[in-house]
Amino acid sequence: MKTNISIISIHSISAALNNDSFTNHNLENRTGLFAGHVSKEIEVEIENLRVSDLKYKQLDKTVLFTILCARRAFKKTNWNKENTIGINIGSSRGATELFEKHHKFFLEHNKTETLASPNTTLGNISSWVSHDLQVNGPDISHSITCSTALHSLLNGIAWLNSGFSDKFIVGGSEAPLTPFTFAQMQALKIYAQNSDEFPCKALDLKKEKNSMVLGEGASVVCIEKGYTENAIAKI
Repeated sequence: MKTNISIISIHSISAALNNDSFTNHNLENRTGLFAGHVSKEIEVEIENLRVSDLKYKQLDKTVLFTILCARRAFKKTNWNKENTIGINIGSSRGATELFEKHHKFFLEHNKTETLASPNTTLGNISSWVSHDLQVNGPDISHSITCSTALHSLLNGIAWLNSGFSDKFIVGGSEAPLTPFTFAQMQALKIYAQNSDEFPCKALDLKKEKNSMVLGEGASVVCIEKGYTENAIAKI
């Protein structure tokens, strides 16, 4: 690595993490399957964000999750919008909920709604975060299954090392709690089937069955070149 990197701020929302502190695991048996949902408080915030701007009304939850995280992570920095700030937010599943909605509409009406394409494309998350924060810099997207969010960090470091950007906002977002995604995981026969209080047993080396449980959430990290005094972590 050509230069040292400082992590200036982090913000995450998930079934386990809420506003940077641990909360109870929000595991609910919806559609007959266990899933990790964000808290009711976060759901309210997401809906408030959706109705705060007419342009946000048709956005997928993956985008809204990230906008919420990015606003809060950015607020914790001392950055200003004159800096060249790049954005790379990845997603494995992408706009699953919105895509399924548009696909259902197509099957029923044999046509698609106007915003079906731009609001379900891969680059939709980073571009909307850039628009919301009103920052200048590259915005890029990618999907690398389970390594997607970590790869966004690697991309951010590469861009900082290249000198093409002063600072970078990186992260990942997933909102896969949809019928089609559940069906995919069941078809692979990897989804948790037991009724234990904590059905996901990722660290149980003695388990005899697969125990995957889908969850939703997002995480955003603000990074910059060099070691700075206000860094919360260093790479």
